[in-house]
Amino acid sequence: MPTGELGAEEFYDEDDLEELDEQADAELLARFDAEAIGEDEEAAILTARHRSGRGGEADPHVEDGERLQKVLAHAGVASRRACEDLIASGRVSVDGVVVTEVGVRVDPTAQEIRVDGTRILTNPDVITVLLHKPAGVVTTMEDPQGRPTIAELAERYVAEHADEIEHPDSVRLVHVGRLDAETEGLILLSNDGELSHRLMHPRYEISKTYVAIVEGEVEHWVPRKLRRGIELEDGPAQADRVVVKDSGPAGSIVEITLHLGKNRIVRRMLDAVGHPVTRLARTRLGPLTLGSLKPGQMRRLRGDEVAALQREVGL
Repeated sequence: MPTGELGAEEFYDEDDLEELDEQADAELLARFDAEAIGEDEEAAILTARHRSGRGGEADPHVEDGERLQKVLAHAGVASRRACEDLIASGRVSVDGVVVTEVGVRVDPTAQEIRVDGTRILTNPDVITVLLHKPAGVVTTMEDPQGRPTIAELAERYVAEHADEIEHPDSVRLVHVGRLDAETEGLILLSNDGELSHRLMHPRYEISKTYVAIVEGEVEHWVPRKLRRGIELEDGPAQADRVVVKDSGPAGSIVEITLHLGKNRIVRRMLDAVGHPVTRLARTRLGPLTLGSLKPGQMRRLRGDEVAALQREVGL
């Protein structure tokens, strides 16, 4: 009798055995052989069973990776012990697979990790920076006319914070969306491709708030007209909210919030109602505000701010 896992002998039920008559023809024997699995297939099945024991056939475990709870803790999710509890309770997924085993190892630079459905940035070289763009800086990576560009500010940030970035030589921040040269205010610099794409995509347009200094005294009908919508040369435009902060014959201050991302949209809307803009600043982008940042200053977004942005665009 053959030796097996259960001891010196293998034990079989009669139903497990299939016998062939000695007189079986060649065709029947060939069919029997065809149904048998080869060594490679058997090894694949055993591997799948092992992976299934962890997290399914798409097991995200990386043998030489970092422990998942450590990666989450370094990303600022919670303490390592609290992260272990998150994993054990089934609130963490890696590459779409819910992981409940604390010992799982992952690659934080290549795998997508989520907690309660929210994407967690675990690659230390993926960053998003909030910049207060000064007036006169063009939102391009280079300018043939030699004007100061937003790329120069992005490079300055990386150089000044090189000790906080794991591989500063490989980090290249680009602008997310645009502000025209004379408009100042909030704009993002990032190398987070998925977040940047969604923030710029028309489908995910998030609200933006601007404060404009305009010519003339704004009459009471102007905010209502802007909220109802006006027709511009490239189609209709409508504000979500308009507040006149101050108004007088010498000029007025108007705060306007909208979702549209058309070129120079705020300037064109206010000009269309008879109030050309003399100064314009973007003060809010979705959940983000300029705060106390002065023109030319910038700071890296905190984890909760990135999470709030992700929720805005369904990441």
